[in-house]
Amino acid sequence: MKVRLEDGFHIQYDEYGRNDSPLHILFIHGLGSSSIVWRDIPQALSEVFHTIAVDLIGFGGSDKPDSDYTISYFSRFIKSFLGQIGVKNSDKIIIIGHSLGGYIAAEYAIENKQQIEKLVLIDPSGMLNRPTPLLEQYLNAALETDPILRYTKIKKVFESLLAQSFRLLPILVDLFISVIEKPGAKHAFESAFRNSTTTPINPERLEKIKGIPCLIIWGEKDNLIPSDHIHKFKEILKDAEIVIIPDAGHSPFVEKTAVVYHKLFSFLTNN
Repeated sequence: MKVRLEDGFHIQYDEYGRNDSPLHILFIHGLGSSSIVWRDIPQALSEVFHTIAVDLIGFGGSDKPDSDYTISYFSRFIKSFLGQIGVKNSDKIIIIGHSLGGYIAAEYAIENKQQIEKLVLIDPSGMLNRPTPLLEQYLNAALETDPILRYTKIKKVFESLLAQSFRLLPILVDLFISVIEKPGAKHAFESAFRNSTTTPINPERLEKIKGIPCLIIWGEKDNLIPSDHIHKFKEILKDAEIVIIPDAGHSPFVEKTAVVYHKLFSFLTNN
């Protein structure tokens, strides 16, 4: 479904469960991705929660304006989006963010601490001073103009993102290419890439959310943002629960869906 923001941009999202619930779960995907990456998890959790999986502005089926895609820009977008779909400022939300989405989730929590019930960060960016080699390959592949070369490069990057062979890989590659070819998509990708891989979270700002229950999940074999980055978050968010998923890469909820789902369900339902 789609919603029109106050600034006129149209945003694609999926919604499950009762939207009159005072507690909502928002799923925020990563760079170059979309809400489809979460597979069945939002729908499964909707038996208990009202769940929302959004295509970030600039990605997926959402509009792709010629904007500067900073983390604060995404955070303001989330605020506007939630308001337009009926989530009140007084409502409590749980944010589950992956990669770039994890960085955005942390920024939103810093700016809207009173609204956050819990926070889940999955292989989040936010501690990078410069892109990792695989991130550079990802950018190069996304901006490739030759269709055959682009497919080959994207497939190679996606293979490196996963810890083991994955039968849905060709579908993921095709989905990425179908989106990156849309007008404005490459600009959004490059702008978000530059802003999220060279400007880390200010530790003093991150400390503001120390009191929020937080779960940090990381794929043990993440080649895009190595799992040792988890310690940088743990140094500040000392009470955060840490889960390393064995034999999983950058998207453990894709490779180990059942394992991650059970970790999420346990954390989200534990009062």
